[in-house]
Amino acid sequence: MKRILQLFFQGLIVLAPIGITIYAVVSLFHFVDGILPNIIHSLFPDLIKVDINGNLESIPGLGFVVVILVVLLVGWVSSSFVVKKLVDILDKVLENTPGIKFIYSSVKDFLEAFAGNKKKFDKPVLVNVDGEDVWRIGFITRHEAEDFNLIDHFIVYVPHSYAISGITYFVPKHKVKLIDNVSAADAMKFSVTGGVTDVND
Repeated sequence: MKRILQLFFQGLIVLAPIGITIYAVVSLFHFVDGILPNIIHSLFPDLIKVDINGNLESIPGLGFVVVILVVLLVGWVSSSFVVKKLVDILDKVLENTPGIKFIYSSVKDFLEAFAGNKKKFDKPVLVNVDGEDVWRIGFITRHEAEDFNLIDHFIVYVPHSYAISGITYFVPKHKVKLIDNVSAADAMKFSVTGGVTDVND
């Protein structure tokens, strides 16, 4: 029973973030799809047809297109100097608001680690954290660990295969080998797929 519960919670840890993300995205698209016909009909009555029951006909996929365009627009607008300053102010407010600070900063740091200006998973390495001559693929996220009273240590993130989780290690620098002949994307793909993917593809 203990093993079954362990497997259940492990599966829950893997599936919950995926399920919540998919649910949130789909719900957002449905919400936009639901309100768009009313908005368009009020502005341009001839563009949206009314069915025999008096309901406005929906346009499949319109919500998806609008959401993508809004995200792109926000990205473009936020790159301007004035808006960037406003975003920075809002960023500081959220990062200093009790309760919200933890959620906001955690999500922000995680996303920026993958795609933002503070990319962290761009230095693939081989790291020895198990037995002698047993190596894992990891990514250096910090070159120093002095804040944790560890001198001559790297902080290395090691992703799990076929999962979105991973482990953070504090590793002596002599146990880390930089991978300079494989890109960060290929190294991540190789690790996450359990070594199935050919790094040369």
